[in-house]
Amino acid sequence: MIDKDTYCIDVLTQISSVTKALQSVGMGLVDEHLRHCVREAAVKSDEEGDAKIDEATTAIARLLRS
Repeated sequence: MIDKDTYCIDVLTQISSVTKALQSVGMGLVDEHLRHCVREAAVKSDEEGDAKIDEATTAIARLLRS
């Protein structure tokens, strides 16, 4: 779009749309991770569950910073 000299506001609108789409994908991945990986680890042992919770918390924080 920039190479085609598209109006700046139109480029910003597209950037916003892509950003929202990527955030939605990220939230879907977080949901799947919690429902599968974290749940499975928690059933195995408290230590594995805690490790997966820490991992998920770090990933969520990283997602929120972006």
